[in-house]
Amino acid sequence: MLIAPVIEDDLDSLTQALLLPSPVGGVYARTGLFEQVIEGLSFFISRHREPETQVLRFPPVMSRAELEKSGYLHSFPHLLGGVSCLKGDEAAIRAAVKQPDWADELSATELVLSPAACYPVYPMAAAAGPIPAKGLIFDVASDCFRHESTHEVGRFQTFRMREFVCMGTPDQVIEFRTRWMFLAQHMAKLLELKHEIVPASDPFFGRAGRLAAMSQLEQSLKFELLIPIRSGEEPTACMSFNCHRDHFSTVWHLVTANGDKAHTGCVAFGLDRLALAIFRTHGLDLTKWPALVRENLSI
Repeated sequence: MLIAPVIEDDLDSLTQALLLPSPVGGVYARTGLFEQVIEGLSFFISRHREPETQVLRFPPVMSRAELEKSGYLHSFPHLLGGVSCLKGDEAAIRAAVKQPDWADELSATELVLSPAACYPVYPMAAAAGPIPAKGLIFDVASDCFRHESTHEVGRFQTFRMREFVCMGTPDQVIEFRTRWMFLAQHMAKLLELKHEIVPASDPFFGRAGRLAAMSQLEQSLKFELLIPIRSGEEPTACMSFNCHRDHFSTVWHLVTANGDKAHTGCVAFGLDRLALAIFRTHGLDLTKWPALVRENLSI
């Protein structure tokens, strides 16, 4: 059995104790100690789920056509990962795998790796018909992938995301996000984590993307909750609070009960980053964690 060494509680030794690296940067095996806290976090988040929230759990892959239609390919092509396979009859496949450059024979399938947990929920909700007058809230989760250009601690290529997604009128979505910005800070306090919420933008691609990021900041469409992991001077985004306005309703024809375009928004939890932040704050010995933190994570 592989056991990661536990040394001093600095960042490097924390990482060694919690994550076993693979040959590929940003991809790790997680130890039992790390998973114990992930499980506690999952239950902790669930206890704050609002009434009548619909729960959906998605696989780590999704429809390529749906992701293309959502606009992701134009906004974040540098982060996208596709699922490719060898095609053809047995002879063709055997011939391909004998080649040193066999990967050149791979062909794209109808699947891509999910870049965020929420993307599949919008077409599903649209297919169900108009959104009720009270709005809809979903609890979604999946393993996600982003082809990150750097792999410092906390910058995973594969990671677990949990989201609460709201669909309804503009006022309902704004109220949802405002509620969660306050509630998320309360949750961080219950875990005794230093934190701050700041305006933010997504990592859009290219020159047009830089303009999109500026517009996102100017319109206050995205905020992030930052917690120190690598350093206190450069804290890491562990939660985000997003207003999409009518983007997904335009794409998927999401409408409210009176036929207007619906607005959507979400709050996202980066579970792996949150777990790292908790260990970074409280150390590796769970028995020495504050009683309040242990209680909230059922440890």
